[in-house]
Amino acid sequence: MKFNYRRRQLLAGAMSGLGMVKLALPNAFAKATWPDQADGRILVVLELSGGNDGLNAVVPYADDAYYRLRPTIGIRAKQLIRLDDNYGLNPGMAGFERLWKDGELAIVHGCGYENPSFSHFTSMAYWHTAAPNSGNDYGWFGRLADAMAPEPRPNFLINIDTAQSLAVRSRVHNPVVFDEPDRFRRNGMHPARALLDHIGQTDPSNSTQKYLNDVAKSAREASNLVRSAWSRYDSRVDYGLASLQLPKVAACIAAELPAQLYYVAFRNNAFDTHVQQGPLHQRLLTYTADAVHGFMRDIERLGFGDRVTLLAFSEFGRRVPENTSLGT
Repeated sequence: MKFNYRRRQLLAGAMSGLGMVKLALPNAFAKATWPDQADGRILVVLELSGGNDGLNAVVPYADDAYYRLRPTIGIRAKQLIRLDDNYGLNPGMAGFERLWKDGELAIVHGCGYENPSFSHFTSMAYWHTAAPNSGNDYGWFGRLADAMAPEPRPNFLINIDTAQSLAVRSRVHNPVVFDEPDRFRRNGMHPARALLDHIGQTDPSNSTQKYLNDVAKSAREASNLVRSAWSRYDSRVDYGLASLQLPKVAACIAAELPAQLYYVAFRNNAFDTHVQQGPLHQRLLTYTADAVHGFMRDIERLGFGDRVTLLAFSEFGRRVPENTSLGT
């Protein structure tokens, strides 16, 4: 993947809303024009849940205040993967180092909003909607889908998780949500599934039944597409010890599903590192960097390297001073 102007425009549109004090994503998306759904470009978002400590991921080693406030957990300059004269990567992020050297990694510093909440739940809602204190019912990723494709498009937006994220909630599109591709089918006992499938194929007698038929048909088609894509996917690319659902994204892209927006997560508040942060945080960053590096290599192998961009974010960072438990 080589960065180009149109891809940077797409990311700038997303990141400006996520990182500015006054978030204007709804207006920005409403005014945006997306020729032919951004010419088939694909955006994959990876959420690092739990609040990643950005200061120990991309370390400002040239700033004395960093070591003054983190005398124990601060990572020494000689241990870092140096990017330049000011910043270095956590030593566990060799995968990101390779992407950086290939010109395929960009880092956005200091994304946040004024007067941040220190609640995981509130912060997650803010970052999922990109609209703090607004009461917005739709996610920023869902609104991006609406701006790119103002009319409903089946299987345009995919969320790989055990439950749908607020981030993908859309006014126009019904996100495809699944966890295990080979088991992605209608819930319920076999006779009930067969009956519902039959009802979905009958002629509607009213608008309500037509809506239910459309939903049933869409769900059945999505299930078939995803299971077929996964069954045909074969890759020997190394994603590391925790692939973070990214091979499933690669399988869908390889099968040329119509989706242009994918949302996945490093789950279970993994980055909530309050105690003895050092070794745990480094392992988490290794898992992340290896998985992302593997994904990008896989995408290049599949021939989609110029069409796919991955954006990783966390709902907030950590306090600058270390705590008495050697965490943050």
